[in-house]
Amino acid sequence: MMRRRSAIALGVALLGTAVTAQLFPPQAQTGGWVTLFDGKNLDQWSQIGDANWTLADGIVSADKGTSGFLVSKASFGDFQIRAEFWVDSKANSGIFIRCEDPSKVTSKNGYEVNIYDERPDLSYGTGAIVDVAKVDPMPKAGGKWNVMEITAKGPLMSVILNGETTVKGVTDTLHSKGVIGLQYRAGIVKFRKFEIRPL
Repeated sequence: MMRRRSAIALGVALLGTAVTAQLFPPQAQTGGWVTLFDGKNLDQWSQIGDANWTLADGIVSADKGTSGFLVSKASFGDFQIRAEFWVDSKANSGIFIRCEDPSKVTSKNGYEVNIYDERPDLSYGTGAIVDVAKVDPMPKAGGKWNVMEITAKGPLMSVILNGETTVKGVTDTLHSKGVIGLQYRAGIVKFRKFEIRPL
């Protein structure tokens, strides 16, 4: 019985590895980190909404539309994210995680890690998790390249922007797994690298 359970466990582990390898080619995996966007293509993403996402010179960017997302084709539960992005001061963007509906990404069916320097309520502006974790003081992201790091493990989430912790170990159990969404809503938004490491 013990051998049978071990065989089943091994089979499940190998199947998981095979699925990961199929979704993410070996060259896109380094040290546990999986590159979802490297400036070359959008193979790991789908587009929803009306943002004018374009790919050029190693960057995916948008500067028109009322609402649009790049949505990951894969779902993730526990992970670390490293994303490099550039926005202007007027930009309204964000990185949505654990979104349960790939066809309709909102802060109600997932978590929105905000990129919005001019949000009327700055407590949920850049570096905050909207309606979950406030940021004080709020850092500014406009006019420069930034690195955002997001960790989600079980109910615990944290956010680091340019080496500064903006959300530290907040707990929320509403959403445990889902897709990732890169948002465009206003201004100029650019992403040039996006990596994830499943935990």
